[in-house]
Amino acid sequence: MPAEETMTRPHFSVSLIAGLIGFIVIVLIGAACGNDDNVGDTSSPTDMGETPGDAPASSQYVTTGGNELPADPSGITLLTHDSFALSDETLATFTAQTGIEVTLLQAGDTGTMVSEAILTAGNPLGDVMFGVDNTFLARALNAELFEPYESPNLADVPDIFKLDPQNRVTPIDFGDVCINYWTDALPADPPTTLEDLTAPEFADQLVVQNPETSSPGLAFLLATIAGTDDWEQFWADLADNGVAVTAGWEDAYYGEFISGGGDRSMVVSYASSPPAEVIYASSPIDTPPTGVLLDSCFRQIEFAGVLSGTDHPAEAQALIDFMLTPTFQDDVPLNMFVFPVANTATLPQVFGEHAQIADDPLFVDPADIEAHRDEWTDRWVEIVLG
Repeated sequence: MPAEETMTRPHFSVSLIAGLIGFIVIVLIGAACGNDDNVGDTSSPTDMGETPGDAPASSQYVTTGGNELPADPSGITLLTHDSFALSDETLATFTAQTGIEVTLLQAGDTGTMVSEAILTAGNPLGDVMFGVDNTFLARALNAELFEPYESPNLADVPDIFKLDPQNRVTPIDFGDVCINYWTDALPADPPTTLEDLTAPEFADQLVVQNPETSSPGLAFLLATIAGTDDWEQFWADLADNGVAVTAGWEDAYYGEFISGGGDRSMVVSYASSPPAEVIYASSPIDTPPTGVLLDSCFRQIEFAGVLSGTDHPAEAQALIDFMLTPTFQDDVPLNMFVFPVANTATLPQVFGEHAQIADDPLFVDPADIEAHRDEWTDRWVEIVLG
């Protein structure tokens, strides 16, 4: 999912697709990260249809799609967004396995990153791009930013995450943007549908982000377009019900929302925000203070791709392969607060216990997003901001 703000806590970033198959978490009994009161020491696979003994061998090591690496491989540059984060040892493992040094080039939020890549198409700033999601996917594909590459490790990824049949991009992680609520501060029982947010009992309780300036704000707008009968009337009703609007996620979550000292009990955030509340609580807690309105969730899937014009295609492909191995996949939850796509991945205990995944996340086709983004956001501004 796209970058947005730099925060003291990890960004709850995230990544679409209706009808996600059940994501059955067999919990990692610990990960060497975060609060020891919340995270333990051992692990077990995340099961998306395979048992641990059935894990394909391709997921256990770096492959290069049949292309041999040079005897003296070149270093490569990974172009990514500002919220990209991994443990130090993860990319060091890739270098130890392949001899390929990776330099990070962080280029702002996802929209800025894609725009920069389009401006330099054919003479790319890097060799691999990580972090384009389904809200910008059509723009990137239409600009022919990527060289097709089908990683052997895609065998470990459910088809539901594979949005590009030409394999110009490879799914790496996903997350759901949803309404979060502070359970003890709600003035009524938790909402169960999007329409509930317009009820009088929830007046002046919701804060959202501007979809023109915020990735989760855009995702929530798309959720309402897909999930209500009349999205324009829905937003008019929200405006009449006292919805607050901020420029970005941090201003909403740590400003208007109760988590940051505000007085609003509901906020657009992520399905992974509740486990983050547990991990980063000032005093140890066993239960998150927040819940998630699963009916409101829009799925964001993040992709990586080999940039067209790279001088190091074999090395770039090797990095794509590595991103689907357990070493990389297991590292993303507690660093970027998203879910791994590989069915061989493991999850931290705190994710297994407290993160929620929508069974039927809301869907807007990436091509429709690209075709109507400006029209939809302009209309939103007219309705909500006047």
